[in-house]
Amino acid sequence: MPQPLRLMAVHAHPDDESSKGAATLAHYAKEGVEVLVVTCTGGERGDVLHAAAQTDVDALGIAEVRRREMAEAVAILGVDHAWLGFEDSGFPEGDPRPPLPEGCFADLPLEVASAPLVRLVRGFRPHVITTYDENGGYPHPDHIRCHEVSMEAFTKSGDPEAYAGAGEPWQPLKLYYNMAFTRDRVMTFHDALVAAGRESPYAEWLDDWDEGEEDRVTTRVRVDDYFPVRDDALRAHRTQVDPDGVWFAVPLDMQRDLWPTEDYHLAICHVETQVPESDLFAGVRQG
Repeated sequence: MPQPLRLMAVHAHPDDESSKGAATLAHYAKEGVEVLVVTCTGGERGDVLHAAAQTDVDALGIAEVRRREMAEAVAILGVDHAWLGFEDSGFPEGDPRPPLPEGCFADLPLEVASAPLVRLVRGFRPHVITTYDENGGYPHPDHIRCHEVSMEAFTKSGDPEAYAGAGEPWQPLKLYYNMAFTRDRVMTFHDALVAAGRESPYAEWLDDWDEGEEDRVTTRVRVDDYFPVRDDALRAHRTQVDPDGVWFAVPLDMQRDLWPTEDYHLAICHVETQVPESDLFAGVRQG
């Protein structure tokens, strides 16, 4: 029997897996692909963004509540999960910004922060990895560090001279950046909401957006059948997500009609493929 395909999604905090590519994960898991979500930090420095969750946080602490939320979310998605175990760096604010907390994920030397992910890659042996772009999707220190450790693991896991003692070498074949929030997608939803006489939460966001931003999408995976699963997983992160908030502003039927895909940028590829793609495993299945 041929070995199953394997997909690893590397994220900075619990809840990121449900807001960036979650329907894709559920789609491939249902198809029989082995899917592993990797969460780099515990989200311990995250704010409680939904007041209804405050009681649980007061009783159990933010770290424990977010662990429980994460377990519920991955169960909904039908995927496996691993923690890297690093400390949330928080999002320093101010001018000048304060230094990062000592010993947090983004403060550690790159090789120290990357070593657990290299070990996971060599153990799980993914064909495809998804992560964030150079800016982290947005400039949170943990998101940028998530990009850095993902690139390090992708490029070094196949090198027998790198990270000695971290398992047998394994070279993944493709690495993608999540492109969840492209200007075209947000503009499409904004215009549709306005045309339907609904309030759009995206107007201020679009006003601040650079209209000349390059569209980097190479790969669109149709996963609208899994949008309800994605939303259920997102709602599981009660500390971070208001079930009546911006994440759910666009009705599902409108999303399915206007933008039924989740989108990616193919950043590194070691197989033959042609863009645009409709499958993260294009070129891998044939190999």
